[in-house]
Amino acid sequence: MAKKKTVARVAFAVVGIAVLATVIYIMANGLGLQDDLDFGAGAYYYADIPNFEKYVNRNEYTATLPFWVYVLLFLVWGALMYLLWIWVDRRGGRKK
Repeated sequence: MAKKKTVARVAFAVVGIAVLATVIYIMANGLGLQDDLDFGAGAYYYADIPNFEKYVNRNEYTATLPFWVYVLLFLVWGALMYLLWIWVDRRGGRKK
């Protein structure tokens, strides 16, 4: 059992180092940035981008169901995820 834990730790360390190296490479080379949209740290706030409508075509999708159906689906999904969370939390407390 100790051998499996050692292998898992080494694999975890290798993957972690690879991810960090990739992140540093992406940040150092500025990959994924658009020069004409340089907003610094707030670039993920879409409301700050001028003429954002030209980047999103809202006429492409139109809702066919009434609004209350979407609200109901959202609430049902939330309730299901809450119940799943409770179930996982209860199972996580068990000791082998």
